[in-house]
Amino acid sequence: MVGLYMGRHLSIRASESVTAGVVFRKPRRRAKVSHFLFGFVAAFAFVLVTVVDPYSGATASPYFQIAGDRYEGGAPQALVLPGTYTNTVTREGFTVTAVVKPVPVPEPVVEKSSPKFTAPAAAVPDPGTAKAYAYEAVAARGWGEDQYSCLVSLWQKESGWRVNATNSSSGAYGIPQSLPGSKMGSAGADWATNPATQIEWGLGYVTDRYGSPCGAWSKSQASGWY
Repeated sequence: MVGLYMGRHLSIRASESVTAGVVFRKPRRRAKVSHFLFGFVAAFAFVLVTVVDPYSGATASPYFQIAGDRYEGGAPQALVLPGTYTNTVTREGFTVTAVVKPVPVPEPVVEKSSPKFTAPAAAVPDPGTAKAYAYEAVAARGWGEDQYSCLVSLWQKESGWRVNATNSSSGAYGIPQSLPGSKMGSAGADWATNPATQIEWGLGYVTDRYGSPCGAWSKSQASGWY
Protein backbone atom coordinates (compact mmCIF):
# COMPACT_ATOMS: atom_id res chain seq x y z
CA MET A 1 0.00 0.00 0.00
CA VAL A 2 1.41 3.41 -0.91
CA GLY A 3 0.16 6.62 0.72
CA LEU A 4 1.07 10.26 0.97
CA TYR A 5 2.04 11.61 4.39
CA MET A 6 3.09 15.17 4.89
CA GLY A 7 4.26 15.50 1.37
CA ARG A 8 6.09 12.22 1.48
CA HIS A 9 5.27 9.04 -0.11
CA LEU A 10 4.92 6.22 2.25
CA SER A 11 5.08 2.71 1.40
CA ILE A 12 3.14 0.61 3.91
CA ARG A 13 3.41 -3.11 4.00
CA ALA A 14 0.60 -5.40 4.85
CA SER A 15 2.12 -6.06 8.26
CA GLU A 16 2.13 -2.34 9.12
CA SER A 17 -0.70 0.00 10.07
CA VAL A 18 -1.04 3.75 10.15
CA THR A 19 -2.76 5.46 13.02
CA ALA A 20 -2.88 9.26 13.25
CA GLY A 21 0.04 9.59 10.94
CA VAL A 22 2.15 7.06 12.87
CA VAL A 23 3.27 3.85 11.29
CA PHE A 24 3.08 0.78 13.51
CA ARG A 25 5.05 -2.25 12.53
CA LYS A 26 4.16 -5.71 13.71
CA PRO A 27 7.05 -7.76 15.21
CA ARG A 28 8.52 -10.21 12.88
CA ARG A 29 8.76 -13.93 13.60
CA ARG A 30 12.33 -13.91 12.28
CA ALA A 31 13.53 -12.10 15.43
CA LYS A 32 12.21 -14.89 17.69
CA VAL A 33 14.10 -17.52 15.71
CA SER A 34 17.38 -15.58 15.99
CA HIS A 35 16.95 -15.19 19.75
CA PHE A 36 16.37 -18.91 20.19
CA LEU A 37 19.40 -19.73 18.04
CA PHE A 38 21.62 -17.36 20.04
CA GLY A 39 20.53 -18.90 23.33
CA PHE A 40 21.17 -22.41 22.10
CA VAL A 41 24.66 -21.54 20.84
CA ALA A 42 25.53 -19.82 24.13
CA ALA A 43 24.39 -22.79 26.19
CA PHE A 44 26.26 -25.26 23.98
CA ALA A 45 29.42 -23.17 24.19
CA PHE A 46 29.24 -23.16 28.02
CA VAL A 47 28.84 -26.92 28.13
CA LEU A 48 31.65 -27.43 25.63
CA VAL A 49 34.06 -25.27 27.60
CA THR A 50 33.27 -27.20 30.79
CA VAL A 51 33.97 -30.55 29.14
CA VAL A 52 37.22 -29.48 27.47
CA ASP A 53 38.60 -27.58 30.51
CA PRO A 54 36.84 -28.67 33.71
CA TYR A 55 38.81 -26.13 35.75
CA SER A 56 37.61 -23.15 33.72
CA GLY A 57 35.67 -20.78 35.82
CA ALA A 58 36.97 -22.31 39.05
CA THR A 59 38.13 -19.94 41.72
CA ALA A 60 41.86 -20.19 42.55
CA SER A 61 42.48 -21.38 46.13
CA PRO A 62 45.70 -20.66 48.08
CA TYR A 63 45.30 -24.04 49.88
CA PHE A 64 45.25 -26.15 46.73
CA GLN A 65 48.29 -28.41 46.30
CA ILE A 66 49.04 -31.38 44.11
CA ALA A 67 49.36 -34.66 46.05
CA GLY A 68 52.98 -35.62 46.76
CA ASP A 69 54.29 -32.13 45.99
CA ARG A 70 53.66 -30.52 49.37
CA TYR A 71 57.26 -29.59 50.29
CA GLU A 72 58.72 -29.14 46.82
CA GLY A 73 60.96 -26.16 46.57
CA GLY A 74 61.49 -25.70 50.31
CA ALA A 75 61.86 -27.25 53.71
CA PRO A 76 58.78 -28.40 55.63
CA GLN A 77 57.34 -25.98 58.10
CA ALA A 78 58.45 -26.32 61.68
CA LEU A 79 57.03 -24.89 64.85
CA VAL A 80 59.67 -23.65 67.29
CA LEU A 81 58.62 -22.96 70.85
CA PRO A 82 60.90 -21.30 73.42
CA GLY A 83 61.81 -23.20 76.56
CA THR A 84 63.25 -26.55 77.56
CA TYR A 85 61.27 -29.73 77.35
CA THR A 86 62.10 -33.25 78.49
CA ASN A 87 60.49 -36.42 77.20
CA THR A 88 60.70 -39.40 79.52
CA VAL A 89 60.51 -42.73 77.72
CA THR A 90 60.20 -45.94 79.66
CA ARG A 91 59.95 -49.52 78.53
CA GLU A 92 59.30 -52.78 80.20
CA GLY A 93 62.25 -55.00 80.99
CA PHE A 94 62.60 -58.37 79.36
CA THR A 95 64.71 -61.46 79.77
CA VAL A 96 66.15 -63.49 76.92
CA THR A 97 66.54 -67.17 77.63
CA ALA A 98 68.51 -69.23 75.19
CA VAL A 99 66.96 -72.54 74.34
CA VAL A 100 69.67 -75.16 74.29
CA LYS A 101 68.90 -78.25 72.33
CA PRO A 102 69.56 -81.38 74.33
CA VAL A 103 72.59 -83.29 73.19
CA PRO A 104 71.66 -86.87 72.42
CA VAL A 105 73.39 -89.30 74.72
CA PRO A 106 74.87 -92.20 72.80
CA GLU A 107 73.86 -95.60 73.93
CA PRO A 108 76.64 -97.45 75.69
CA VAL A 109 78.37 -100.01 73.56
CA VAL A 110 78.77 -103.32 75.27
CA GLU A 111 81.98 -104.94 74.18
CA LYS A 112 81.95 -108.64 73.79
CA SER A 113 84.84 -110.11 75.69
CA SER A 114 85.76 -113.18 77.58
CA PRO A 115 84.27 -113.42 81.06
CA LYS A 116 86.56 -112.02 83.73
CA PHE A 117 87.65 -114.26 86.51
CA THR A 118 89.23 -112.89 89.63
CA ALA A 119 92.23 -114.56 91.14
CA PRO A 120 92.84 -114.95 94.86
CA ALA A 121 95.27 -112.45 96.33
CA ALA A 122 98.83 -113.74 96.19
CA ALA A 123 101.12 -113.59 99.19
CA VAL A 124 104.23 -111.46 99.25
CA PRO A 125 106.95 -113.60 97.61
CA ASP A 126 110.15 -114.60 99.33
CA PRO A 127 113.23 -112.72 98.17
CA GLY A 128 115.39 -114.45 95.59
CA THR A 129 112.60 -116.67 94.28
CA ALA A 130 111.04 -116.79 90.81
CA LYS A 131 107.88 -115.21 92.21
CA ALA A 132 109.91 -112.37 93.66
CA TYR A 133 111.37 -111.69 90.22
CA ALA A 134 107.92 -111.83 88.66
CA TYR A 135 106.59 -109.42 91.29
CA GLU A 136 109.22 -106.82 90.32
CA ALA A 137 108.67 -107.38 86.60
CA VAL A 138 104.89 -106.88 86.93
CA ALA A 139 105.40 -103.63 88.87
CA ALA A 140 107.90 -102.42 86.24
CA ARG A 141 105.19 -102.70 83.59
CA GLY A 142 102.85 -100.48 85.61
CA TRP A 143 100.49 -103.21 86.75
CA GLY A 144 99.13 -103.53 90.28
CA GLU A 145 98.83 -106.28 92.89
CA ASP A 146 95.75 -107.73 91.15
CA GLN A 147 97.78 -108.47 87.99
CA TYR A 148 100.47 -110.16 90.02
CA SER A 149 97.84 -112.29 91.74
CA CYS A 150 96.43 -113.35 88.33
CA LEU A 151 99.95 -114.26 87.13
CA VAL A 152 100.64 -116.31 90.22
CA SER A 153 97.39 -118.27 89.79
CA LEU A 154 97.93 -118.72 86.03
CA TRP A 155 101.42 -120.19 86.20
CA GLN A 156 100.67 -122.12 89.35
CA LYS A 157 98.07 -123.98 87.33
CA GLU A 158 100.33 -124.43 84.27
CA SER A 159 103.67 -125.45 85.82
CA GLY A 160 103.62 -124.96 89.59
CA TRP A 161 106.32 -122.31 88.96
CA ARG A 162 108.92 -124.94 88.15
CA VAL A 163 111.67 -124.01 85.66
CA ASN A 164 111.93 -127.50 84.16
CA ALA A 165 108.20 -128.37 84.12
CA THR A 166 107.37 -130.42 81.03
CA ASN A 167 103.96 -131.42 79.69
CA SER A 168 104.23 -135.03 78.66
CA SER A 169 101.40 -134.87 76.12
CA SER A 170 102.07 -131.51 74.40
CA GLY A 171 105.75 -130.92 75.11
CA ALA A 172 105.16 -127.46 76.64
CA TYR A 173 108.09 -126.40 78.79
CA GLY A 174 109.08 -124.07 81.64
CA ILE A 175 107.20 -121.78 84.02
CA PRO A 176 105.00 -120.24 81.29
CA GLN A 177 104.66 -123.59 79.47
CA SER A 178 106.02 -122.39 76.14
CA LEU A 179 105.19 -124.66 73.19
CA PRO A 180 107.73 -125.50 72.08
CA GLY A 181 110.13 -124.44 74.81
CA SER A 182 112.68 -123.18 72.30
CA LYS A 183 110.45 -120.14 71.62
CA MET A 184 111.79 -118.70 74.84
CA GLY A 185 115.19 -118.43 73.18
CA SER A 186 114.10 -114.96 71.94
CA ALA A 187 114.42 -113.77 75.56
CA GLY A 188 117.78 -115.38 76.20
CA ALA A 189 119.99 -118.35 75.45
CA ASP A 190 119.56 -119.74 78.96
CA TRP A 191 115.82 -120.14 78.53
CA ALA A 192 115.89 -123.78 79.65
CA THR A 193 117.38 -123.09 83.11
CA ASN A 194 116.95 -119.43 83.98
CA PRO A 195 113.55 -118.52 85.58
CA ALA A 196 114.10 -114.81 84.88
CA THR A 197 114.43 -115.50 81.12
CA GLN A 198 111.29 -117.63 81.15
CA ILE A 199 109.33 -114.98 83.14
CA GLU A 200 110.33 -112.16 80.75
CA TRP A 201 109.31 -114.22 77.75
CA GLY A 202 106.04 -115.27 79.43
CA LEU A 203 105.08 -111.69 80.35
CA GLY A 204 105.73 -110.57 76.77
CA TYR A 205 103.52 -113.37 75.43
CA VAL A 206 100.71 -112.56 77.89
CA THR A 207 100.84 -108.85 77.03
CA ASP A 208 100.80 -109.37 73.25
CA ARG A 209 98.08 -112.02 73.29
CA TYR A 210 95.73 -110.98 76.13
CA GLY A 211 96.80 -107.51 77.23
CA SER A 212 97.51 -108.42 80.85
CA PRO A 213 97.98 -111.38 83.25
CA CYS A 214 94.31 -111.12 84.30
CA GLY A 215 93.25 -111.33 80.66
CA ALA A 216 95.26 -114.53 80.25
CA TRP A 217 93.86 -115.90 83.52
CA SER A 218 90.27 -115.30 82.32
CA LYS A 219 91.01 -117.11 79.06
CA SER A 220 92.56 -120.04 80.92
CA GLN A 221 89.58 -120.28 83.26
CA ALA A 222 87.11 -120.15 80.34
CA SER A 223 88.80 -122.65 78.01
CA GLY A 224 91.42 -124.52 80.08
CA TRP A 225 94.41 -123.10 78.22
CA TYR A 226 95.92 -119.73 77.23
